[in-house]
Amino acid sequence: METTERILQILKSAGKPLKSSEIAQAGGLDKKETDNAIKKLKKEERIHSPKNCFYEPK
Repeated sequence: METTERILQILKSAGKPLKSSEIAQAGGLDKKETDNAIKKLKKEERIHSPKNCFYEPK
């Protein structure tokens, strides 16, 4: 599964906004890889940030 899809799945199942470090830990992902995927998802407008450094799906 692609990293971006995995992150979306983690965010949807969490039911609350998560920090990138929490996303990386939940998915067993590298923090840098997670940050890059989050940037991509934000650019595609598939996720948004309800407050600074927290992310949730749109």
